[in-house]
Amino acid sequence: MTSISLDNYDFANIERKLQAQWEADKRYHTNNEPTDKPTRYMLSMFPYPSGKLHMGHVRNYAITDVLSRYYRLKGHEVMQPMGWDAFGLPAENAAIANQVAPAKWTYQNIEHMKGQLKSLGLSVDWSREFATCSPEYYRWEQWLFLQLYKKGLVYKKLATVNWDPVDNTVLANEQVVDGRGWRSGALVEKRDIPMYYFKITEYADELLEELKNLEGHWPKQVLSMQHNWIGKSHGMELDFSYQIGENADVLRVFTTRPDTVMGVSYLAVAAEHPLAQYAAKHNPEIAQFCAECKQGSVAEADLAKAEKVGMDTGLFAKHPITGANVPVWVANYVLMSYGSGAVMGVPAHDERDFEFANKYGLAITQVIDFKDKTGQYDDKVWQDWYGDKESGFCINSGVLDGLSSKEAAKKVGELVAQTGLGQSTTQYRLRDWGVSRQRYWGCPIPMINCEYCGTVPVDEADLPVVLPTNVIPDGRGNPLKNMPEFVNTLCPKCGQPAERETDTFDTFVESSWYAQRFTSPTDDTQMITRAAADKWLAVDQYVGGVEHAVLHLLYARFFHKVMRDEGLVGGNEPFANLLAQGMVLAGTFYRENGDGSKTYYFPHEVDVQGQTATLKADGQPVIIGKIEKMSKSKNNGVDPQEIIEQYGADTVRLYTLFTAPADQTLEWSDSALKGPHNFIKKVWRTVSEHLSAIDGLDDTKLIINKDNLSKVAKDLRRKTHETIAKIDASLGEHLALNTPVSALMELCNEIASFDINDEQDLAVRHEAIIALLTLLSPYAPHVGEHLLAAMGIDAVNATFPTLDETALVNDTITMVVQINGKVRGKMEIAAGSDNATIIAAAKELEGIDKFLTGEIKKEIVVPNKLVSFVVAGA
Repeated sequence: MTSISLDNYDFANIERKLQAQWEADKRYHTNNEPTDKPTRYMLSMFPYPSGKLHMGHVRNYAITDVLSRYYRLKGHEVMQPMGWDAFGLPAENAAIANQVAPAKWTYQNIEHMKGQLKSLGLSVDWSREFATCSPEYYRWEQWLFLQLYKKGLVYKKLATVNWDPVDNTVLANEQVVDGRGWRSGALVEKRDIPMYYFKITEYADELLEELKNLEGHWPKQVLSMQHNWIGKSHGMELDFSYQIGENADVLRVFTTRPDTVMGVSYLAVAAEHPLAQYAAKHNPEIAQFCAECKQGSVAEADLAKAEKVGMDTGLFAKHPITGANVPVWVANYVLMSYGSGAVMGVPAHDERDFEFANKYGLAITQVIDFKDKTGQYDDKVWQDWYGDKESGFCINSGVLDGLSSKEAAKKVGELVAQTGLGQSTTQYRLRDWGVSRQRYWGCPIPMINCEYCGTVPVDEADLPVVLPTNVIPDGRGNPLKNMPEFVNTLCPKCGQPAERETDTFDTFVESSWYAQRFTSPTDDTQMITRAAADKWLAVDQYVGGVEHAVLHLLYARFFHKVMRDEGLVGGNEPFANLLAQGMVLAGTFYRENGDGSKTYYFPHEVDVQGQTATLKADGQPVIIGKIEKMSKSKNNGVDPQEIIEQYGADTVRLYTLFTAPADQTLEWSDSALKGPHNFIKKVWRTVSEHLSAIDGLDDTKLIINKDNLSKVAKDLRRKTHETIAKIDASLGEHLALNTPVSALMELCNEIASFDINDEQDLAVRHEAIIALLTLLSPYAPHVGEHLLAAMGIDAVNATFPTLDETALVNDTITMVVQINGKVRGKMEIAAGSDNATIIAAAKELEGIDKFLTGEIKKEIVVPNKLVSFVVAGA
């Protein structure tokens, strides 16, 4: 053992030294060889290399690392890999702003962030590291795309996108600000362009059904969000027939409310619908309106908030049951890319249609009534009960009158089946996944466009299609289109000159299969080594933000299933357990400017006194804002590197895990860091004092004789083993990462206040300190391992402390003695004593006799709690 003193606690040197040692030893490297040990695959959602870590990253990776270290102590072979989600729009924007190629910017950021991650002391297997922008990675993404194309799970169709007519580029929804391009300021247009799609709807039922198997393993909130996003609904397709000249056709709509079909007063079509385009040819006003509809965002959320406007086309379609003419309108809230590009309007029972009908004076006919309605139907004021789907019955509906909504839906199905104008069907809110992006910094789509052969897949032997990296985009269209050395190629089918596809994949594609690739990241012969996949998958614990609850997790589940069907992996789900971490919040400080904008200040720029704050620079007041998510725009972020330099990585890790449950928000406080830091120093001091006490002592003197322990020694042993049991349950069963820190603090306090009277006391304290340091090491690995080494224990071979069940048994219990309901004393008595022994001991308790001078009327024993005497005249 090594003698240490408090003066030696130099966290910066200790952390730097141990991190270098772990790297040199390849301490956390794993292999794919078979093992007798249970395996654990622990994975954090990998970071985008933006250039700097933020506290959300720190919390995410600290959670995963604590669990990884815990399972290593429990004897598992643990893999915790790390990589980089490296493609994406931010790199293009940075390239435009800084005039640097996205590849160079990305790899520089990776190098810097990797150093930051290592400074946290993470037990990461860096031998499995990759960046998704490397051809060695995305080659296999292109390969899988081709397999799915062969199976018909990839197709190409027109899609409506946000188009910036000045920059000649497609804009993401978040790049449309108030209907204008974020960079050019031009009015955004809706434009139909060809895009590739993954047929995720083929897996909709399985994606929905498998959610049941994740119950109890994934947060309920996430499962609910996935369920709603898939959105399975049973309804009916109805055909409204029409004739224009000699051309007869049908306008097909889907509805989940066939019981309301008799209340249809109009049909609405998208501006791109053939009926709208026909009307536009014959009416300049409609043509102008259709052109206006093509401006603005195509995001569902934006459409929901936008004012609903429309125009009557002057065309009609026949009702599938009554044969009545129904007017056809063109409306801005209908998208051609969703369903058939047409919807039926039932204003009396749909709030959106109600608003639209009132605006344009369309008929509103109530066709559903309710026995327990609140008030009369008013066609000018919407009430929530108008849209009730469950308890109504039909009125004003001819053959449907008096039927319940359920009965009416069935009847409508029978009627349209007879005429061939409809059928029952199932529809999903989930749409096929459009994966084409008209941007440069992404994985090239491995397709070739040939004038003679059409769309032709790249030969697998020619993969990867490598993205040129010496490119600095200017934001005006996709630069790949202007690179003949990339575009020009030969058709694999006919050998004639052809052009490569210049669209790149949606970056969700890269993050949908990285978990599987981590099992065999260096295999250059196949996408996944099956033996490696079988050893490690599914991911035992996945950790990340709840903001990824829908798209990333849904696409990752889809990819796992298609990879399973290709024979690449086993199992139906990629992530066995999911922990959705809470956000890190911090206070904000700002001043309001004359134009209504706000100038935000960093916390270190502000002096806060109670409920008031002033700017240090000028002494003038600033407004104390809300507690909000850390962000650059609000200047309320905290640089992890600065905090690590001030307090050390162990303190930062402890703070982020102790302050709040992992799945709840954490409110950052610089001053609160002192608590965990002081705790570490107290542990250091306690160990230092103990090492001095046992210096030169033979190890045999530190062996506990359980039959020869004092009461206080037994109490400390009980506390030690209660802590072992509590932390084991917290981490292994409940994913409660904050409560173990509290338990460690309590144990440390017990150890520090424990007085040594003999060698057995020393032995008990020795056991307690080893347990404390071993249990602390997942949270604070540097100080934990350093102090364990000082205690003569090699952390490499350390195991989770063995629970001694006998130590949990209390030999004695404390019982209260009451006289006529008042507490008169307390006593220690052997556990399991009978009532006669307990009563006799209570009567003999010092100072009790003076309260027992009268006749004892009753003697009551409440087991393990109290003895009560009822005394006459006392």
